[in-house]
Amino acid sequence: MGSIEPPVRVYCQEDNLDYEELHSRAEIHGRQFKRFGKLEDVEKAIEYGRCALDLTPRGHPEEPSRLTSLGIYLQDRFQRLGDLEDMNQSMVYLVRAVELTPENNTSLPFRLGKLGRSYIDRFRRLGTIEDLKKSIECGSRALELTPSSHPDLTSRHAELGLSYIHRYRRLGAIDDLEKSIRCFSRALDLTPDGHPDLPSRHTDLGATYSDRYRRLGVIDDLEKSMECFSCALELTPDSHPELPSRHANIGLTRALELTPDGHPGLPSHHANLGLSYSDRYGRLGAIGDLEKSIECFSCALGLTPSGHPDLPSHHASLGVSYNDRYRRLGAIDDLEKAIQCLTCVFNLTPDDHPDLPSHHASLGVSYSDRYQRLGAFDDLEKAIQCRTRALELTPDGHPDLPFRHASLGVSSSRRYRRLGVIDDLEKSIECFSRALELTPDGHPDLPSRHANLGLSYSDRHRRLGVMKDLEKSIKCKTRALNLTPEAHPALSLQYSNLAMSYHDQYKRTADPSHLKSSLDPFRKSSQLLNGAPRDAFTYALKWTKFASQYTYLNPVEAFRATIELLPHFIWLGATTSQRYQDLALADNVALRAASAAIQSSNYNLALEWLEHARCVVWNQTLMLRSPVEKLMLSYPDLASRIQSVSQRLHRASSGSLAPTSVTDSPEYRHRLAPEYEKLLAEVRLVPEFEDFICPNKFHGLKRAARNGLIVVINCYKAQCDALLVLPSHDHIAHLALLGFTERKARHTRSEIEKLLQKKGLRERGFKIKGNCQREPDPDIGLVLADIWNNVVKPVLNYLGYINNEPTDDLPHITWCPTGALNFLPLHAAGDYEQPGCRVFNHVISSYTPTLSALLASNPTELSAIPRVLVISQAATSGYSRLPGTARELEHIRTHTQDRAEYTQLIDRGATPAIVLDAMEQHDWVHLACHAQQNIRDPTKSGFFLHGGTLGLAAITQRSFRNKGLAFLSACQTATGDEKLPDEAIHLASGMLMAGYPSVIASMWSVMDADAPFVADRVYAQLMKVGKIGNGEAGKALHYAVAGLREKVGEKEYGRWVTKGRLV
Repeated sequence: MGSIEPPVRVYCQEDNLDYEELHSRAEIHGRQFKRFGKLEDVEKAIEYGRCALDLTPRGHPEEPSRLTSLGIYLQDRFQRLGDLEDMNQSMVYLVRAVELTPENNTSLPFRLGKLGRSYIDRFRRLGTIEDLKKSIECGSRALELTPSSHPDLTSRHAELGLSYIHRYRRLGAIDDLEKSIRCFSRALDLTPDGHPDLPSRHTDLGATYSDRYRRLGVIDDLEKSMECFSCALELTPDSHPELPSRHANIGLTRALELTPDGHPGLPSHHANLGLSYSDRYGRLGAIGDLEKSIECFSCALGLTPSGHPDLPSHHASLGVSYNDRYRRLGAIDDLEKAIQCLTCVFNLTPDDHPDLPSHHASLGVSYSDRYQRLGAFDDLEKAIQCRTRALELTPDGHPDLPFRHASLGVSSSRRYRRLGVIDDLEKSIECFSRALELTPDGHPDLPSRHANLGLSYSDRHRRLGVMKDLEKSIKCKTRALNLTPEAHPALSLQYSNLAMSYHDQYKRTADPSHLKSSLDPFRKSSQLLNGAPRDAFTYALKWTKFASQYTYLNPVEAFRATIELLPHFIWLGATTSQRYQDLALADNVALRAASAAIQSSNYNLALEWLEHARCVVWNQTLMLRSPVEKLMLSYPDLASRIQSVSQRLHRASSGSLAPTSVTDSPEYRHRLAPEYEKLLAEVRLVPEFEDFICPNKFHGLKRAARNGLIVVINCYKAQCDALLVLPSHDHIAHLALLGFTERKARHTRSEIEKLLQKKGLRERGFKIKGNCQREPDPDIGLVLADIWNNVVKPVLNYLGYINNEPTDDLPHITWCPTGALNFLPLHAAGDYEQPGCRVFNHVISSYTPTLSALLASNPTELSAIPRVLVISQAATSGYSRLPGTARELEHIRTHTQDRAEYTQLIDRGATPAIVLDAMEQHDWVHLACHAQQNIRDPTKSGFFLHGGTLGLAAITQRSFRNKGLAFLSACQTATGDEKLPDEAIHLASGMLMAGYPSVIASMWSVMDADAPFVADRVYAQLMKVGKIGNGEAGKALHYAVAGLREKVGEKEYGRWVTKGRLV
């Protein structure tokens, strides 16, 4: 064990104190340390204790007592600072104390108990099983020597229970867990009412019930543990030093109020509470518990001093919770934080530390998840390395051994799916089989063991075609489903796995009964239970994929379930950028769903689905901005609360993924989103507000056609359909566009892009002259004719517009294209080799991203003098000069004279901040400058002003009231994002979202020489008619572009085709 260290005399000479007085002073400082946690007190206790021992004659009857006290003080300092030398010296003193204590001495049980506790502490640091064995020997012997009537009998039971629970946690023997529960239960029974240790007895027993719950999954144990923690809390007086830790089992706020700053127990209180929240999240799936676990672990980490032995475990716990949140919400930033935390652990953990295997395992999980997300093969290899190392370091009999085998099986399975090496597949089956063998009956992980093995059998069946493997797969997955408790977060996964195996069986046998067997599991996998909504959405998407192939699987029901899950998947608690990233995973669900509804002749449903599952972020933003005036009249308190939360949530969720303040943090958004959803539910329980801010059904959407016909065109793969919403009609007219496909739409867009690039028309300015030798220009006339013949002309024929006599009062169509059609100039469609075969010969065209955008706009009369704000940037660094802006401004000033209040901000006077503030004070805005659609991140698109960019994110943050026209005389202001064509992520939509009901914008380029001409014609017409909102802006633009076309020539497509209009 080692020799006793010679004492260092610091206080021994003070006042000539004898050994008894020194011992008394040591005890005083020892008690003060336990009470207040000041390191100075334990230092003094150790030095006084050493002096007292040094002055105590060898063989003196008090020598064992002095040895015991000094051992306890050193033990206390070890627990505070983690210096292993303190622990070793403590055990030297305690072992010597026990050796010197006669068998019949009444102090022997106490000293044995303290020595047993030291063995436990050293085990926790070094992981040596022998120390656990000795702790149980000491504890058992102490209990045997304690008389049945002795007041310390309760502590003997408690100390032995502690040894058993640690051995259970190390070796996993269920017998040790049961023994610990018996010991702690007996300790509780023997503790009289009013005893100061009664709360700690409840706490110990509660923690052990928690362990049994994690092992066996019996919900009764979880309830018992919470009952014990509650009792401990109720029984702890307000002044008791342990009250914070008992509150920590129930609630964070009260615990922190009662724990003084700098208290040594504060980090552990946070960490213990974090573990409880993490466990409860794992069982019940409540996102609030996960958020609280991250908050607790973050606090624990922040309060733990450098070099403290608990620092690695706090890093590891925080990393695991970040990984859990990534799995729930999909924010890649959480996954990177998890890897960062878990990587830090290895720099702080000794090579022989018993927690090292679990740290390797946790890091392996994060690497595996990042591989799943980003597809980098190196991450998969790292995951396999971590999981292999974790398995190698885990001793036989350890309770985590099944998990280690299962984790390695998962990574081996994924490598098989990546590389197709059959050895990896066999390795996964071997690992999963071993994990299943080692998992005891009743263990909560047993369902996942069966499920994983079933998945690998499915893979082998698909590879080798052995029917026996498919049968084993179904057996395993059925067993997994049967073992999964109701409302468990993994229940949806088990249903989805089983559905896939039944589908495989149908493909193999063509037996309709197998297809029928898959329907119910598909249906149940798509129910939003307690699991992650993104998982349920993924399972529902799988259902739609197979339902589209087999009508028996009810495609309409499958798409309905998927679209109902969409707002839970694209969650308001995520940032705008994160929601756009997630939408890229939605697999064109709106277009696919609408196609399915159209095939079933349910046109109303098709329109509703296109409305609800397109422009999702747009619709969420409008929802957060919805006026509450009517609610305010009847329920002002409720209206004020929902208005406050919605405004804060809108500001927070519009930010970036990199938080710069508390209100930008994920935790802040994740608290606000459920609060908003709860308030919405509360409002909808109030009479007359049952449909408050609910998605519009057809009876509401049809009102969007109050000012004219709307044509919604859905195009997915080989199916293209027009849905016509007619004014004052209660039904939707359907027209199949058989000559057009998604492939054609993409080709048409590509040809137009080539033309723009050839002619250098990608930004506002002059035509950029290219090389003398170049390829011929694409024939845009051909693609415009294709759009005319296969899309626009059939619609106009159906409406009877083709044969109408020419008139100055043309009908107005608002086009609402979807998918790849969003990028096509429907307003320019025509066969330019044939007279009268142009869309503009027959109708005035405008566009809308959604019908809801039309519902939100109202006609604006010029009865009051409008305030018109004009922004100009003739010179922008890095871009061509725009001398035409001066003439453009002059035309606008001339036409608004005596009809509007004119304000201009030009060049240095037009900074982003000044312009935004000025927009607040004016009704109309005209921007004549450079602009760009950011391809990498469309939310960063913007107008280039003096000193910076007026970005889309900044515009959409605003919510202007009673605005009129926004004229965007710049390039690419209505282009959108090719990856998310149905989200309308462009500057024109941003102006709509900000509150401008009418927006004139450009799909692609604007020639600087043409912009003044168009502005001149538009403002002349608008000032003449005196209003906008009933198609006046569209009509003004229609005639302005007609004039430009006449001026430059019809075949100069690049000059006029790109002029478009939104709403």
